[in-house]
Amino acid sequence: MPELPEVETTVRGLAPVLEGQVIERIILRRQDLRRPFPPDLGQRLTGARVTKLGRRAKYGLIDTDRGDTLVFHLGMSGRWRIDPAEPLPHDHVLVETAAHRLALNDPRRFGSLDLVRTESLSQWPAFAAMGPEPLGSDFNAALLADAFRGRTAPVKALLLDQRIVAGLGNIYVCEALHLAGIAPGRAAGRIALPRLERLVAAVRTVLVAAIAAGGSTLRDYARPDGELGYFAKEWRVYGREGQSCACGAPVRRRTENGRSTFWCSVCQR
Repeated sequence: MPELPEVETTVRGLAPVLEGQVIERIILRRQDLRRPFPPDLGQRLTGARVTKLGRRAKYGLIDTDRGDTLVFHLGMSGRWRIDPAEPLPHDHVLVETAAHRLALNDPRRFGSLDLVRTESLSQWPAFAAMGPEPLGSDFNAALLADAFRGRTAPVKALLLDQRIVAGLGNIYVCEALHLAGIAPGRAAGRIALPRLERLVAAVRTVLVAAIAAGGSTLRDYARPDGELGYFAKEWRVYGREGQSCACGAPVRRRTENGRSTFWCSVCQR
């Protein structure tokens, strides 16, 4: 699933070709992805000028001068394609401006498109209960200490809780915990403040590096320009079961609720 770095990379790739442009036509090649498209999607966006692109957690945001924001989620396999020579079978939505055509490609159809009034974004159900952005100033050790206080749940599980911090996914939580030297199964409430400070720094370091590398390509993800994300080459533990950690010990893996956790039992305590 595309995580925060992949969505951020997507938004940055779309911004130069969309910002300031007027949407001339929306072509829906089907009526839904994970859920039906807004029935008035084309009517509300045709003729609208794109004013800004942004991101919230794992959602991309396309603001318009009509006070509407197109909110997209890439699901398991979605990506935007810029100026495709011709539509592919899984290009389900086409957005046309005078200068470009963009195609939303989603083979598994787990993505989504929603149209939300910009002024109401923070109250939109998917966003209303979300925690702070991990790259923002509101994400800090004090916040984690408060959220973890008295909790016996594993720290990895709580970092994946979008109500505590928004946008973190499995790959980057595994990587950040390794960088911070914290075992993924450690009870969150037993982690001292200095270690939480290292964890916050590790989360930011991993995300910034992943964004710079264009994210991680696993199966279907590619940037809007067609390039792959190369952060997988920098993974410390994720996807490296049985291989040597930097310390020489083998990377371990376990599966919980269909999700794999990778860690080093020597480096992480």
